[in-house]
Amino acid sequence: MGIDWTQMNVWAILAGGALYMFYGAIYYSILLKNKGEFAANESKGPGKYAASAAIAFISSLLIGILVVSAGAETWISGAAAGFIVGLIITLVYLKNSLFGLLSRRALFIAAGDHLIIFTLLGAVHGIWS
Repeated sequence: MGIDWTQMNVWAILAGGALYMFYGAIYYSILLKNKGEFAANESKGPGKYAASAAIAFISSLLIGILVVSAGAETWISGAAAGFIVGLIITLVYLKNSLFGLLSRRALFIAAGDHLIIFTLLGAVHGIWS
């Protein structure tokens, strides 16, 4: 199974990366008004914002590859592919929380974030495929 790079849409990758950053800024500013328990673990300096932007575009690219490889041609099939990725990530977070590596609050915040954004990224790529 190869990747048909001609099917990749640069605009979808860019739009997905921008959507990820916009969504993340809103999602986390609402849910983390009071960082409380998370403040001690936060990275210092502006590098975290550059890394977050890079991760947004890399995530969009990878979801785009998955959507194209899966042959998803509608926003619904793209969203389904993205939801599956979000669900896998959520299951990993759930397992980590069972062993005390993640608080219950952190689990719900991270799980909600990934379920929503990867579903949205899949939909974006499905629209443009």
